[in-house]
Amino acid sequence: MDTLKAARTCFPKDYAESRRRFLAAAKALKAAIRAYPNPNKGPNGEALATDVAWLGPKNAAKVLVLLSGTHGVEAFTGAGCIMDAFKTRPKLPAGTALLAIHAINPFGFAWIRRVTEEGVDLNRNFVDFANPPANPGYDELADAILPPALEGPPFEAAQKKIAAYREKHGMAALHVAFSGGQYRHPKGLFFGGFEPTWSHRTHAAIIADHALTARRHVAVIDYHTGLGPHGYGELICVHPPGTPAVARCRAWWGDNVTEPLAGTSAAGARHGFGCRIWEEKLGDAMTFITIEYGTYDTFAVVRPALVADHWLHAQGPVNWSDPRTQRIKQALKRAMYVDTDDWREAAIWRSRQVIRMAAAGLARA
Repeated sequence: MDTLKAARTCFPKDYAESRRRFLAAAKALKAAIRAYPNPNKGPNGEALATDVAWLGPKNAAKVLVLLSGTHGVEAFTGAGCIMDAFKTRPKLPAGTALLAIHAINPFGFAWIRRVTEEGVDLNRNFVDFANPPANPGYDELADAILPPALEGPPFEAAQKKIAAYREKHGMAALHVAFSGGQYRHPKGLFFGGFEPTWSHRTHAAIIADHALTARRHVAVIDYHTGLGPHGYGELICVHPPGTPAVARCRAWWGDNVTEPLAGTSAAGARHGFGCRIWEEKLGDAMTFITIEYGTYDTFAVVRPALVADHWLHAQGPVNWSDPRTQRIKQALKRAMYVDTDDWREAAIWRSRQVIRMAAAGLARA
């Protein structure tokens, strides 16, 4: 299938359609399918689950994992790229299986949220909760980052407070304060949680249920959106600097690999990446890469959309059919998923390239 046709046929309209298509495609490929039901419902009462499809030998020594939906709304892109992989069946080394994970954060996908049902940024949730990281910048700006209103004097006062912080401390410090992760404000942005979320626990269950710790090597491709140049898929390595895993990422994917923890990525240094549970469980028998597809300007489009969504849910139960709700949700969806042929085609091309290079790396592992 050419990339333009894939761009027009592989991407879903919503979570429910995406789940139906994923399960149908996996069944047609005779994949082993396992569902992890989420205890919540979607906005239209639909059942939610993380669904997993295993293609290839059951006793595979090596596994390529395609992971979508860490940040729920970003699954529109990840699910589309997984559907493309199902349709094109990338060539993998002998003795290698493909493990596709559809919507590790199904609540966020269905409700068009970046966070989980607990209000947690899943990529900040893998920390020592007895001693969580501090973010004094967020503490200082908490009431400005998530203002009491989205317009009028309270909003304007919040913007002035943020501008004053930027003037005093610089843009880099503001970026860390805003999105570096925080563990004290449950309704706030980039909240890492007080304990492991359902999605965190489901990560562990998937690893155990598919005996991934017994495999010779596991490669994970984690699909994300919202940072960087429009349509470009940055390859982000969040393994600790100087480790063999970083060297492997560079050997497999080349010099375009970036490292937040080394200050070379559009993503700043973070705590609690999902990669950590894979490192904990699999040790050095695992290589993890993130594809981060750029959408729109962070300050002009992405952050205002995130703020509006958090503000909406902080007001109480959300009426899905309310016009204000739909305006906020569609703005966030657009900020995280560019529904145009050219952007989707670029996403497909990059995904195929990264999968091909991962397969070559696994052949050498």
